[in-house]
Amino acid sequence: MRGRAARVAGALLFGALTAAGCAPSAPAGAGTGAGGPGDGRVEARSSPTVAAAGEGPVFLAAGECSTSGTRSFGEVACTSERAVAKVTARRAGRPADGPRCPPDTDFVLHVSDRHSASDEDGDGITPQGYACMRNLQPPHPGDPGGGGGPHTVVGDCLYATGRGEVRETACDARGGRRPEFEVTRAVVDRDRCPSSTALYVRLGGGLPVGCARKV
Repeated sequence: MRGRAARVAGALLFGALTAAGCAPSAPAGAGTGAGGPGDGRVEARSSPTVAAAGEGPVFLAAGECSTSGTRSFGEVACTSERAVAKVTARRAGRPADGPRCPPDTDFVLHVSDRHSASDEDGDGITPQGYACMRNLQPPHPGDPGGGGGPHTVVGDCLYATGRGEVRETACDARGGRRPEFEVTRAVVDRDRCPSSTALYVRLGGGLPVGCARKV
């Protein structure tokens, strides 16, 4: 485990291994009538891709910890002073196809093998799976109201971009953007949202509709 490293295979970097900002949503719908709630969708955040290096056990298996850097992510003992994030779940396949990461995930690492004979498209990268990561120390953007993470959850805050889209922001506005909506409930369908709902957000999972109120 110790000494193995992962090269960043793409241009998406997380710096200090915190979550990337929320990706833009799909355009908001026209609503249910004058003054009625509209639709908004917060999509999965962009995630970095790392290439596993070395032989032996699974790179960044559940319970293991990683370092951070601008060009690489290393695997180290969780007791190391270089450890900054822990793998809370390790999945096979792609995040879009596999099980969702735990709700408190701060960011997701896509793990690929750059030296595999089973390369599908000749780019030297074969997907191996993804790791759900949680920072060892605050901030935790995946927590409710934290302003990031791969999922939108109850307690998260949003703001409108002015282009028919919404993005997630920290509820305490520490990211510089004042929150305009807060997700107060997750339900099976929009009919179960309270009357105070100003925006419906697609969350995914077993309770796919988020009811957001103005703040």
